Amino acid sequence: MPELPEVEALRDFLDDHLVGRTPARVLPVAVNVLKTYDPPPSALVGHEVTDVRRYGKFLDLVTDGGPHLVTHLARAGWLRWQDKVPDTPPKPGRGPLALRLVLDDGSGFDLTEAGTQKRLAVYVVDDPRTVPGIARLGPDPLAPGFDRAAFAELLRGERRQLKGALRDQSLVAGVGNAYSDEILHAAKLSPFKNAGRLTEEETSRLYEALRTTLDEAVARSRGLAAGRLKAEKKSGLRVHGRTGEPCPVCGDTIREVSFADSSLQYCPTCQTGGKPLADRRLSRLIK
Repeated sequence: MPELPEVEALRDFLDDHLVGRTPARVLPVAVNVLKTYDPPPSALVGHEVTDVRRYGKFLDLVTDGGPHLVTHLARAGWLRWQDKVPDTPPKPGRGPLALRLVLDDGSGFDLTEAGTQKRLAVYVVDDPRTVPGIARLGPDPLAPGFDRAAFAELLRGERRQLKGALRDQSLVAGVGNAYSDEILHAAKLSPFKNAGRLTEEETSRLYEALRTTLDEAVARSRGLAAGRLKAEKKSGLRVHGRTGEPCPVCGDTIREVSFADSSLQYCPTCQTGGKPLADRRLSRLIK
């Protein structure tokens, strides 16, 4: 799933390639990709793109005098840039193509989604704050005003485990499954530790790990072409997706806890006092 660093890199990429250009065609291909109907996608045509913004994991294409095109790539969505879009209109079908946008110079992008669970979402709106997912977003962890005190206040009274809290977009915007694993490993904290019971020192470690992990991931991704971002993300991960490999910090074997539709990875030595977490949905907290 694209998370804050990859979406921020896509924002940079699209800012370079879209701003100053005008959509000539907007072609929804998958019937379920559009989550709004008024204004229609055709309302974007003829309105110059003036800015590209990010809200958590959402991308927002701002047009001059026209609506916003807001996209959430979900778990398996991606944006594929083309310097020259084919002239032949795409045909609806069972393929990965969900939506195509063609600019006035013939370039453009496809929004694609792999797999059978179609969750990629596109909204054409006059105000991005009307998109439900954006309306309930918490603060951006890379925003200048997001300091340790603000983070500590968010955690005050939290009853959830750290893994779940970090992934909650209404608490902190943009962190998903992969980077929550990376942040907790850097902070040397168990994914099942109660978020509201951290010591002052643990809160400071978690805040620093949050900012550093995301800052470094954004720096690695910035300037890359859209097609290279997935590989860059995978290469930069130290524990997520690396079950059975040695921890790059201590050498212990990275372990996994599997759930119905996801999994987490962690290092027992670095994060749980050497104790493996039970690999079941209702694993108890290791303090």
